[in-house]
Amino acid sequence: MKTLAYWDCPTGIAGDMCLGALVDAGVPLSYLSQQLDQLGIAAEFTLRAESVTRQGQAGTKVWVDLKTAPGHSHAQTAGSPARHLAEIEALIQQAALPAQAIAWSLAIFRQLAKAEAAVHGVDISQVHFHEVGATDAIVDIVGTCLGLDWLKIDAIYCSALPTGGGFVRAAHGQLPVPAPAVLKLFELSQVPLYSNGIQTELVTPTGAAIATTLATSFGAPPPMQLQRVGLGAGGRDLPMPNLLRLWVGETNTEAAPALQPQTETQTKIQSKSQTQAIAAFAGAIAETVVELQTQVDDLSPQAVGFLFERLLTIGALDVFSQPAGMKKSRPGLLLTVICLPNQVEACESILFAETTTLGIRRSLQARDRLPRTLEVLETPYGAIHVKVARHAQSGQLLNVQPEYEDCAKVAQAQKLPWQVIHQQVLQQWYRNA
Repeated sequence: MKTLAYWDCPTGIAGDMCLGALVDAGVPLSYLSQQLDQLGIAAEFTLRAESVTRQGQAGTKVWVDLKTAPGHSHAQTAGSPARHLAEIEALIQQAALPAQAIAWSLAIFRQLAKAEAAVHGVDISQVHFHEVGATDAIVDIVGTCLGLDWLKIDAIYCSALPTGGGFVRAAHGQLPVPAPAVLKLFELSQVPLYSNGIQTELVTPTGAAIATTLATSFGAPPPMQLQRVGLGAGGRDLPMPNLLRLWVGETNTEAAPALQPQTETQTKIQSKSQTQAIAAFAGAIAETVVELQTQVDDLSPQAVGFLFERLLTIGALDVFSQPAGMKKSRPGLLLTVICLPNQVEACESILFAETTTLGIRRSLQARDRLPRTLEVLETPYGAIHVKVARHAQSGQLLNVQPEYEDCAKVAQAQKLPWQVIHQQVLQQWYRNA
């Protein structure tokens, strides 16, 4: 059985509403406070929850009270420091939090940074978070990831989102609703939208970043046996109950692969390298992938090539092997498959069927992928496909590679070395560019 979460958002989604729904669904507030203290910003806030009603319906409201601004509520961030992405990532990486919560939190802030960079026309490393870099927003995002991990959620889904309307006051002045960063997040994830007639801010940047990063898809709830419901209250009364409804259920279908987190050490090492490289990959597309690994010491080498072909045929993103020294001093192979979350079950089925393994490890990873196009280049040898990668925002050319199979066919037909054909195609492409 796999545990699913579904965010039902009739009045939108915000970070504090996510926290409220999780606490209402059973996540202990004391657990969240204890874990959040490890961020090193405990002197800046206290966390509390209370039962409230919204249009006659009960829910849980979580407050992040800022110690730097006594008397201010979650909606008031005066006195709370704004931070750059690197500062926020450093806070998360140094904390001894569960590995899945770290990975999710970093992915949410990277997604938000990409949206902010696009809105302001700057490099991702120059993004200076105001509302979303403030203490309460960090607590909202990391706390949400901690709560989902505590519930052992395997896959997350979300309803279509209401647009809201009117204007909201932010660090950059008065902005139309949806706010620019929210609108960019909607665009990046192709979120289905609708108007419920309420003219106020319904989806905050924090809520949009959480939903668009973690949700597998937007729309109707997935098939599940409902186990519990958590109701997270928004900060104001609206014409309808201002509650985010978190549905938690179980399913035995294969539509939601259970994703095992990496070890804490693996996550911190990976996150450090991603932080160092993040400026270089500001034009990349963020996505979630799954790494499957198993090692074998009794598999015929003849089976490896056939295994690779089967995995790549069904859509695995990459497959590779590495020599491994195993128990009893046996030489073996470490097999690694990179795939999308919805390909996990199919890839694992092939691994079990085509190898001698008795177990497969899974880890959820964030991947930055350059957008690419496949162009057709007319050469003296005929048409050859060329893969071209460019910066997503500036359009700057970053990589050009002729397709191997096309060059190999020409090389065989012309009885020429493959590298000669490859170089000639590259030279012609750059001449024509």
